[in-house]
Amino acid sequence: MEIHYYLSCFPTEGLIASQLEPEEFGSYMAVGSKKGHKENIVFIELLGEFEGAFDWHYAHQKCVTQPNGRPKHSVYLSIYRVLEHIPLDLLGSLYLTTCDGRSLELTQSSPENLRDSDERYIYQELCPVRPVIVSVLEPQEFARYITDQSNKIWVPKIVFTDTKMIDFSDPERSGNIGGIYDDEIYHLKDCLDVLDLEQDKLNKTFDRSHVDSFTYQAINTGIYVADRKRLIFYPMKSLEELRDQHYYWAESAMII
Repeated sequence: MEIHYYLSCFPTEGLIASQLEPEEFGSYMAVGSKKGHKENIVFIELLGEFEGAFDWHYAHQKCVTQPNGRPKHSVYLSIYRVLEHIPLDLLGSLYLTTCDGRSLELTQSSPENLRDSDERYIYQELCPVRPVIVSVLEPQEFARYITDQSNKIWVPKIVFTDTKMIDFSDPERSGNIGGIYDDEIYHLKDCLDVLDLEQDKLNKTFDRSHVDSFTYQAINTGIYVADRKRLIFYPMKSLEELRDQHYYWAESAMII
């Protein structure tokens, strides 16, 4: 059987070899072989092996079909500093897997121009760090900033999503964005006010620890993967596309 390589981005970082196809792999990782746990999983399929940091020989030794004919579900090659060693050219489709094991495939597209002089953005960083950041920077600018080694706080590569902004004048009108801001709406407004008042401040940390409140309902334009030189964009499906083509996934993700 063919060996697939998957970059796990959320909830943990890792490089995993598997004989499972992406949808089967997502189901296995989210639900488990004994259906004993449930969690959302974000992962990217790699397009192949490459020179450098990982032991591909070990993968070929361990990721083999079982004597009873069952495929090997997972072989971990690394769980630390994985993303930074993977060439962006080798990133294939990204998958959003729900806690009951349904996967939505997202493919790469050109990043959208989101610039608005009065706009404020909220970013959920997913890998390798996971704070929620409010920012005046649009996604490409934010990616350049967070991967710039001249800054005191930086990472070599980053996976993040822009999340939907709440309507402070009428939160009910914000639509289905999950519960990501339910308990901290006033703190969020304070963070945005800081950006308005301090013109030289580009980013403000909104939350450092409650990443488990992130849901697929909150995703705005899509998922971004970047280093200092390049930004890869995986656009989120529209609500119409989800209703027409991915209804059961969207229902599982509580989007519809």
